[in-house]
Amino acid sequence: MEKTFDPRSIESRIRETWEEAQAFRAGRPERAQAAPYSIVIPPPNVTGSLHMGHALNNTLQDILVRHHRMKGEDVLWQPGTDHAGIATQMVVERQLMERQEQGRRAMGREKFLERVWEWKAESGGQIVEQLKRLGASCDWSRERFTLDDGLSRAVVKVFVQLYRDGLLYKDKRLVNWDPALHTAISDLEVLQQEVKGHLWRFKYPVVDDNGKETGEFIVVATTRPETMLGDTAVAVHPEDERYKALVGKKLRLPLVGRLIPVVADEYSDPEKGTGAVKITPAHDFNDFEVGKRHGLRLVNVLDAQARMMLAANAEFHEGTPPSDELAAVVAALDGQDRFVARKRVVEMMEERGLLDGIDDHKHMVPHGDRSNAVLEPRLTDQWYVDAKTLAQPALAAVREGRTSFVPKNWEKTYFEWLDNIQPWCVSRQLWWGHRIPAWYDADGNVYVEESEEAAHAAARARTGEKVALTRDEDVLDTWFSSALWPFSTLGWPDETPELARFYPTNVLVTGFDIIFFWVARMMMMGLHFKKEIPFRDVYIHALVRDEKGAKMSKSKGNVIDPLHLIDEYGADALRFTLAAMAAQGRDIKLSTQRVEGYRNFATKLWNASRFAEMNGCARVSGYDPRANQVTLNRWIVGEAARAAQEVSAAIDAYRFNEAAGAAYRFVWNVFCDWYVELSKPLLTGPDGVAKDETRATTAFVLDQIYALLHPFMPFITEELWAIKGAEGPKRESLLALSQWPSLHGLEDALAESEIGWVVDLVSEIRSLRAEMNLTSETELLLIGADAEVQARASRWDETIRKLARLSRVGFAEAAPKSSAQIIVRGGVVAMPLEGVIDLAAEKARLAKEIAKLEGEAKKVEAKLGNPGFMAKADEDVIEEHKERREEALARIEKLTAALGRLG
Repeated sequence: MEKTFDPRSIESRIRETWEEAQAFRAGRPERAQAAPYSIVIPPPNVTGSLHMGHALNNTLQDILVRHHRMKGEDVLWQPGTDHAGIATQMVVERQLMERQEQGRRAMGREKFLERVWEWKAESGGQIVEQLKRLGASCDWSRERFTLDDGLSRAVVKVFVQLYRDGLLYKDKRLVNWDPALHTAISDLEVLQQEVKGHLWRFKYPVVDDNGKETGEFIVVATTRPETMLGDTAVAVHPEDERYKALVGKKLRLPLVGRLIPVVADEYSDPEKGTGAVKITPAHDFNDFEVGKRHGLRLVNVLDAQARMMLAANAEFHEGTPPSDELAAVVAALDGQDRFVARKRVVEMMEERGLLDGIDDHKHMVPHGDRSNAVLEPRLTDQWYVDAKTLAQPALAAVREGRTSFVPKNWEKTYFEWLDNIQPWCVSRQLWWGHRIPAWYDADGNVYVEESEEAAHAAARARTGEKVALTRDEDVLDTWFSSALWPFSTLGWPDETPELARFYPTNVLVTGFDIIFFWVARMMMMGLHFKKEIPFRDVYIHALVRDEKGAKMSKSKGNVIDPLHLIDEYGADALRFTLAAMAAQGRDIKLSTQRVEGYRNFATKLWNASRFAEMNGCARVSGYDPRANQVTLNRWIVGEAARAAQEVSAAIDAYRFNEAAGAAYRFVWNVFCDWYVELSKPLLTGPDGVAKDETRATTAFVLDQIYALLHPFMPFITEELWAIKGAEGPKRESLLALSQWPSLHGLEDALAESEIGWVVDLVSEIRSLRAEMNLTSETELLLIGADAEVQARASRWDETIRKLARLSRVGFAEAAPKSSAQIIVRGGVVAMPLEGVIDLAAEKARLAKEIAKLEGEAKKVEAKLGNPGFMAKADEDVIEEHKERREEALARIEKLTAALGRLG
């Protein structure tokens, strides 16, 4: 073996070995009768690059599939990528601009899409290559793309069927509109950013039944003055005494002259501002709902680029008497950008004496996550899915326990979203994506069919003649195609063998932010089209934050690139770090020091394997761990059995941190720290049965370690498996395809009681020495020890003295007066301290340190209990204070125990 472990020298080679062996293919002949186990990958965007969220998500999936593969199951981890409509179109448009080529619209749809496919062929596979670097053991032979032929056929079939089922329709509603990209976008693509803006207060004149102004005003407040031209009412609370007499009266909309009603609606908050709210149903989601309740008109005053649209706007002019003022307002504002119009509207209102005041106002403003443009709620014709109806079976599946969330608290979020679900807007004004299979004739009749030929046949059946048809220009929301992912990737709508074997899948591993956008929609589509849940479990992982607990962002400059960590420390170290920190429901606070620490763990394993090699510990044909005679060897095999059980149970329960913790403790603390140390006298001693058995046991346990760690650290374990395979009988398979440790019945209570006692005794003495700063050798007395303990102590006397730095181990019926006492497995152990340390000074030192820590803990507790501090402090500062409190309390507990030992 090489002296040092170098991840870079092995990772690409191990990957090639797996690929040549087709190790990750589902449906291997030898597993034809095995139980199936399947996971579909959350498809990363084809434009994407591996970020820390991907690294966590795919590491956890890989741990599951490698574990189940080693348990002998027929595993399918279905990979693929999402076409990412907006992101991909933007990438290619930017590329055209940089190369000073024709823009999208000048190029035309067909040519532009050719360019996008060219880009996809050249650059669209980057994220897949990066996932392979991470060690993802997907069945790469089955890789899918949301725009490939098979998935496109599934999308068309679903769209048409939903339309025929009355669950998909076209409607005019408000959507999140990106005026830079000229398309509707999903809520997930909306970033709410706090902005320092203004709140303008305007006076709206009250008119009598004859349309004359009474001299009264209602004052309304707005952050978007330009939208007032689309107002169709002012709302007040039904119980607000200030306005009860005005409900049902009319107001004259300033600048426009339109008469609008005062309506009573609980949406208006009497405690907020003036208690009166301007209602612009075509430009605000809440106002849209108020408008529906009161039958208000929808007046849209902004075009697709968020410019004022007034002159040729029939909706705007309807019911509004012409006037010189209206003509002047239209001339001044028509075609102006919304922000220019905003400033001009305020000026006009001030000129007319209708500006009541301006307040500084911090508020949240929606921005597009791709364009960073300020979004507008926009009234447009779009295609919608009746999500309310589809949600009912999806709700029932979780309530009945057919699909379970882990952690369970996320079920509440799922229920809240689906109980309040709105129609799902599935159309997008883009060119890259699944084009909507709908055709229109000259009269506006729509024909929703799976092909243009079928649309023409439907039109002939309707009209009795051949008519010209125009296809819908829009494409489908990318979430529409990814909602079909669990069954479309397996060949649906064809009834393929893979679909029959691997659907429903076993688990979905994903982040909480797409429970609604993806998880819920897969549930809806799976239950509607396959009449079955798409997955039995949904594991929701937390966020990866920086080491202080702050969310990673480019603006903060605290983003950690997983690829850089892989380059520096190796994929195994990054994977193990993420797994070890993936406690259910708790965000991961990642630092490079953590990754470096687990790189050291990989080095420790490498060195332990080298130690075995240097001491002739090779695998032996026919070795049976049940036949071990040496107590130490029976003990380590029993500990390996216990570790295998703990790791397997924790993975099955999605407790990845506990699984990694159990593996780490066994490898580092039990095997490397104790077994290697305790076995040295046997390995360096005279040849014989005991030495041979210890060598064979060491090699056997290392094999179990490689298998236990393989789901977490696949590269180093596969490499060591191959190296050790050359030292003994020929391996039957790669480690990735080998068997999970089967060690049931190898726990040995007698061996554990003896070796475990030695380990605990030495550990407690070391801890005591550290607490009291003892550097010289000391005496140890076992108090009231029975014959069995005395015999055990005698057998291990030299080892205990050497490892615990003791001058002697003796026995006594009672502990000396000046001694520190500890309990080891129910027995009292005393360390005489007379003449070794100043007991009084040591007690005083411990008491002083405890008091100091208690003072620090109280200060931190006071801050955390201060509502003002909690409201203003950044989340990373709060997390830091919580950590300081926990560290202080843990240290107090330890020092208090030490003080107690001194009497």
